[in-house]
Amino acid sequence: MKYQASRVFLGPCLRLLARTTLVGAENVPAEGAGILASNHLSILDSFYLPFVLERPVTFAAKSEYFTGKRPQERLVGAYLRATKQLSVDRAGARAGQEMLEAALKLLKDGSLFGIYPEGTRSPDGKLYRGRTGVGWLALHSGAPVIPVAMIVTERLMPPGAKIPTPGRIEIRIGKPLTFEEFADVPGGAKQRRAVADRVMAAIGELSGQQVEPIYASARKEQLAAEKQAADKEAAQKRAAEKRAAA
Repeated sequence: MKYQASRVFLGPCLRLLARTTLVGAENVPAEGAGILASNHLSILDSFYLPFVLERPVTFAAKSEYFTGKRPQERLVGAYLRATKQLSVDRAGARAGQEMLEAALKLLKDGSLFGIYPEGTRSPDGKLYRGRTGVGWLALHSGAPVIPVAMIVTERLMPPGAKIPTPGRIEIRIGKPLTFEEFADVPGGAKQRRAVADRVMAAIGELSGQQVEPIYASARKEQLAAEKQAADKEAAQKRAAEKRAAA
């Protein structure tokens, strides 16, 4: 009931914010378990993908989204709680595995679960290497993996933005992927990696992005280091100019 109420309440706001085109809705099963594996460009992804689907879908969201104090953060938290999204404390040593185990239970109950295989939002709009959690889920649940491409959601609300900008977005849903070749093979690291790579290739085909050979988290670290170096250089230059003018 809360899930549908949240859609009714938030629906007009989402429609006003973005004109949304949905392609491939028929690829989401009408019933039974399914893993929606999407690229991740913006926090808006977790709002628009569930909104355009007929069936409820659960995503894992970092716990900070549930506990924000600002008005817009409270709205986000209320929506996530109403739609029964999973709260994940990423600081815990077993946070990732606990999330996967909770997701597996949902899949065993026949639900739809949404996952971002990159593990975090893309820092620059590119598509990065997938984490193997999606492989773990697919191999342990037997559920099909349905690739999803969110298109230009980062233009409406890029990482770090506080207020979204109106625009247009597109959501493309691909044909389900199954992994019968691993049915009789233990879900080891090699199999999980093979599944993750196939899923990312399918997402890239839908989005038109090439999969970068590093993780998004590693790219974030690179960008942070580059910014730190640039800030240091700028500070040194200002200090030198100040000495020269003295």
